[in-house]
Amino acid sequence: MKVSELIHTTCRSLTDASVFFGHGTDNAWDEAVALVLGVTQLPDDRASLATQVSAAAARSVAELLERRITDRVPLAYLLGKAQFAGMEFLIEPGVVIPRSPIGELLETALRPWVTRPPRTIIDVCCGSGCIGIACARRFAGSQLTLVDIDAQAVAVARNNVLRHGWADRATVLQSDLFAEVLPGRFDLILCNPPYVDAIDMASLPPEYRHEPVLGLAGGDDGLTLVHRLLEELPQRLSVEGVLVCEVGASAPALLRSYPQTAFFWPDLVAGGEGIFILEGNTVR
Repeated sequence: MKVSELIHTTCRSLTDASVFFGHGTDNAWDEAVALVLGVTQLPDDRASLATQVSAAAARSVAELLERRITDRVPLAYLLGKAQFAGMEFLIEPGVVIPRSPIGELLETALRPWVTRPPRTIIDVCCGSGCIGIACARRFAGSQLTLVDIDAQAVAVARNNVLRHGWADRATVLQSDLFAEVLPGRFDLILCNPPYVDAIDMASLPPEYRHEPVLGLAGGDDGLTLVHRLLEELPQRLSVEGVLVCEVGASAPALLRSYPQTAFFWPDLVAGGEGIFILEGNTVR
């Protein structure tokens, strides 16, 4: 069987099973491509489509497809890796899968809000470290701090720092927000906190049930951690700095809670919702 044929049959199986997409892909075809190429280790190009798939690789695809369909395990956990902002990150069960639309904003280096390269960047609630590491790649010479309260996420983030060669530029800390971070202000604060409110948590598709509750649940209004982050912002964000934060469907609750705050809401062409930006000169 050729790669192209295996992708087609895998796509049909995913479609027939009505699995839920939302962990890096949003349709059966893209997920089938990711599964087959992830197993065969082939590049995503036309030449790969005509390549013959070995019997061993075909069996591996079938086994992972069975788990994807029967157990509704997200593909990233099955492969142990995920794509984000054009980079590959190690991932494992227990750590939230990379998928934030902040990645789209990084493609343009956060312009027009970031007008000069930040010297210091911190990724709070970093999970696998994907957002912070992808951002550091855009801003050569910056110093990166990655922070998460969960020990497993911290370990995965450290592995990804090493994988992408940022060991001399990145510090990874286990910390509840800024609790273990040395005093000081940052030029760029990135945050993809748990922001799913209680109602939405109760109705999540099975695929999301495989992810850690700690990385998803944001309390009754989805903003438990965001409220704390905004309280600390005046002491942590430089006057000319920028906060980029994702709150997803909890955006209306945020606007109700802070009606006087000058939030910017960038257009997200590639999909997603609820990314807000705050400039440091508005939070003094």
